[in-house]
Amino acid sequence: MSSLPTDRQGRTPASFRLDKTNGKLMGVCAGLADHFGGDPLVWRLIFVASACVSVGTFGLIYLAIGLLAD
Repeated sequence: MSSLPTDRQGRTPASFRLDKTNGKLMGVCAGLADHFGGDPLVWRLIFVASACVSVGTFGLIYLAIGLLAD
């Protein structure tokens, strides 16, 4: 059985982890920025704008990601 390639931290390329050292609240937006590339501020603005437009649904999604992700 072949093993999946890993990076320096032992993660597979498709894995998602919270970035609590660079994160503000739970590390969700910083983790998304690490995983997909980009600036965590952009992810924070997306979540805040989406939470306002969706009457809090994205706030629940943020909470779920923060609680379920590593």
